[in-house]
Amino acid sequence: MAQDPLTAAAMGSVSYFHVDVFATRPMTGNGLTVFMGTATWPAPLMQRITQEMRQFESIFLCEVSPTGATARVFTVEEELPFAGHPLLGAAAVLHRTQAPTVSACSWTVRVAHGPVVVNSRQREGHYLCEMNQGLPLVGPRVAAPQLHPILDRLGLSEADLIDGLHAQVISTGLPYLIVPVTANGLSRARIRGSDFEALLGAAGAKFVLLLDAGAREARTWDNLGQVEDVATGSAAGPAAAYLLQHRLADARLPIEISQGRFAGRPSELVVTRDAEGNLWVRGEVWPVAHGSLDFEPT
Repeated sequence: MAQDPLTAAAMGSVSYFHVDVFATRPMTGNGLTVFMGTATWPAPLMQRITQEMRQFESIFLCEVSPTGATARVFTVEEELPFAGHPLLGAAAVLHRTQAPTVSACSWTVRVAHGPVVVNSRQREGHYLCEMNQGLPLVGPRVAAPQLHPILDRLGLSEADLIDGLHAQVISTGLPYLIVPVTANGLSRARIRGSDFEALLGAAGAKFVLLLDAGAREARTWDNLGQVEDVATGSAAGPAAAYLLQHRLADARLPIEISQGRFAGRPSELVVTRDAEGNLWVRGEVWPVAHGSLDFEPT
């Protein structure tokens, strides 16, 4: 197996890694910056650096060991207790920096939501990473009176919903309102209005995920509608749980979910369910760049 060009000696000066997650090659999938050695960094600094990177999320690691790390995840707007593509990206960076000569590893990444097991395997030029999202928490369906204003802010109506299916909140760490929509509805949707997060909160959700259940294609945004996420690992588990609940997927087979087409960054997310009912979300992680900061983080 080819040795990583970064030697162990050089690792001490590296502050961050840029990787693409749920990708098929560099410059596809969901971009992510992984910062190392951030134990003394204050949250406002992490927030500002995330905004500087202009990616959907960044992840900040400390207490790095041969078995895992503690992590904090920020979007451009806020800190999250859990996220999908940052944990996969972090596992790939841990593999690269802590076990570069080992073909397969298992990591425990500790986030506010709790410890998450992420497995990583070296492939030619990239890593295949898979995280255990545990058992899904399936909430009640969202009634029409509560759903209508949410649809309105998305520029949609009941005509855009898939017949026979209903909107429902499902969580594997972050609660998503899963809204089953037609292909036309998926393509037209945009978040409008400053009260969208409050409407979702009243329904018990943090974010919305629009799901074309037939094509297994999804879309989601930040709650101001300013940034479309191109590959949402934390939503892949809930989406798969929704498909399984409605018998639109076979639990014995991998569930492939596409995302990012409308943002020009096609991404591939794969979910499997184990014998205990845990959902595992996997994707490829491709290295893009690495470097150090030119200022002292304070």
